[in-house]
Amino acid sequence: MSYRIEHDSMGEIKVPAYSYWGAQTQRSSENFPQNVERMPIQIIRALAVVKKASALANFKAGRLDEKRKDLIVTVCDEILEGKLDAHFPLVVWQTGSGTQTNMNVNEVIANRGNELAGEKLLHPNDHVNMSQSSNDTFPAAIHISAVLEVRNHLLPALDEGIKCMDSLIAENQNVIKTGRTHLMDAVPITFAQEISAWREMLSLDSENISRASESLYRLALGGTAVGTGLNAPKGFAEEAAKEIAELTGQPFITSPNKFHALTSQAPIAYVHGAVKALASDLMKIANDIRFLASGPRCGLGEISIPENEPGSSIMPGKVNPTQCEALTMAAVQVMGNDTAIGFAASQGNFQLNVFMPVIAYNFLQSVHLISETFSFFTKKCLAGIRPNTQKMSDNLSRSLMLVTALNPHIGYDNAAKIAKYAHENNTTLKEAGIALGLLSGEDYDRFIVPSRMV
Repeated sequence: MSYRIEHDSMGEIKVPAYSYWGAQTQRSSENFPQNVERMPIQIIRALAVVKKASALANFKAGRLDEKRKDLIVTVCDEILEGKLDAHFPLVVWQTGSGTQTNMNVNEVIANRGNELAGEKLLHPNDHVNMSQSSNDTFPAAIHISAVLEVRNHLLPALDEGIKCMDSLIAENQNVIKTGRTHLMDAVPITFAQEISAWREMLSLDSENISRASESLYRLALGGTAVGTGLNAPKGFAEEAAKEIAELTGQPFITSPNKFHALTSQAPIAYVHGAVKALASDLMKIANDIRFLASGPRCGLGEISIPENEPGSSIMPGKVNPTQCEALTMAAVQVMGNDTAIGFAASQGNFQLNVFMPVIAYNFLQSVHLISETFSFFTKKCLAGIRPNTQKMSDNLSRSLMLVTALNPHIGYDNAAKIAKYAHENNTTLKEAGIALGLLSGEDYDRFIVPSRMV
């Protein structure tokens, strides 16, 4: 491999000749393990948005000339188009402020810009990082990437699931089955009503995540090193936030308190808490579905789900609820990520939180993971759910809890006697009621009508 010599405030260092990164990126790649998690590309692209917006704001403030501004904007667009992904090699496990990734982006923009210009016009610190600090660009990038992932991927995936459930509800209005509480037989319910609970979970989770993510519209950019805005011109924070809003189509604004914005990661922890609540609901939905589909002969067997692939390397013909399993594993990962984010967010010491890369990594993993797994779950499992109406009817007819409808007519204690007699003697409720002399067969048929119990 051929090398070139780059230098920074610490001196000279060899850098691969093919790379657009510079000295500080190279030092980071040599000082931290590289066979671990890479910095999420969403953070890189969010930083490109920050750099582009900052160049435009600095140009309007008269601090950056038009030629340099245009070069920065051009390279940022290349980053946003994914053309330079190979030049961002750094890992999550680096400095807690994300300084080296910020400099990685600065160096790539400067070196690529100089290549386009055919001369050395851009300096990574003096021009690309003008009016900025890693301490305000990285938290801004976290907010930008988080909002875009939530708005562009997670919420649409939930909407897709909600629409699928709306169809299932419409199809199953008249399918009556036994309800279950405490994992035990309960009074009747329609299958549509059961699905409606799942649908409401998704709807409320979507609303909560959307509302919570509004707290991320406030950006730290403009606070520079400690929140005072040192070296940033007057009005830079407001103008840069305005440019970011235009570039992303999201209503970003500058944080009214940059001291808070640099040191507190509570807003991202708050939003992830809403994502964790979604994960809890997805765990419940997936578990309900796989239990209802259990069998096909020795389980509940009340629904069928798509048979997507063989389920066993030894048992021929076995098919498993793999989409449910994938979704529940994703939910577990999100719950673990929430613990990491919460702990990391508590570590805002003095004027800066230095756990930002791990917060960014875990948040973006959670949102991407849930978006993708739930989208596949909707297409490959949810949309293919079909009720086994015969099994539902059989289970319902055997349910002892139908006796609940007798309470107003013969009283709770007498109804309990019928249920216990039927269970102990393996008879129907009707037979038990007649045997105990508590009601006639005609009364039973008049009182016990499952369709009137839902």
